[in-house]
Amino acid sequence: MNNFSQINVWIFDLDNTLYPRSCDLFTQIDVLITNYVMNITGLDRKRARKLQKDYYRDHGTTLNGLMHDFGIDPNHYLDEVHKIDYSPVEKNEELIEIISSLNGRKYIFTNADINHTEAVLDKLGANNLFDGLFDIKRSGFRPKPDPKAYEKFISDFEINVTTSIMFDDLEKNLKTASEMGMRTVHVVPDEGYSHSQVENWEIFRADEQKHINHITSNLAKFLAQFSF
Repeated sequence: MNNFSQINVWIFDLDNTLYPRSCDLFTQIDVLITNYVMNITGLDRKRARKLQKDYYRDHGTTLNGLMHDFGIDPNHYLDEVHKIDYSPVEKNEELIEIISSLNGRKYIFTNADINHTEAVLDKLGANNLFDGLFDIKRSGFRPKPDPKAYEKFISDFEINVTTSIMFDDLEKNLKTASEMGMRTVHVVPDEGYSHSQVENWEIFRADEQKHINHITSNLAKFLAQFSF
């Protein structure tokens, strides 16, 4: 916990970070993405899902793959795949109070779009909590962990990386953050959590990674150590 007194920029991923993975919003999104790929390509569900995951692995997002190969309208895609039920996300007054009390600026840095981000924040009760929201559109559709997305985030908000810390549920996103000079916290699900619609390689976490400074399965408890 050394040097946490120097932290004055707190950067949070959105999905599966500010709310628990057990809310399982991505299952809904993942199914809608598969349907979208089927409609665009004419593939059956099994082959469409494989292409979807191949795009995610090779392009950072399925959206980027579809834009590259099919020239789809990204705004239409984002609208369609986020037509989900947000009710599993519950208001989290404890977490919001703790984040609010942290010393410095707070930001959202997400591969989702602004409409989805605001819908989640509304459910959490965090509409006015953050100093800025950086979504996939603002990044020019360059998803984490693309360094260019981080560079634009840093530039847009005039971030000093040496006094910043980033929280994300995906290890690969924290690797770039660490390389940029940020401290990192990997937010992981509780032990025994079983997920659906997600391949194991998507959320894989190797042991003893140098780019991971801290690991927590309870974001509120972790942050409470540094609230004022």
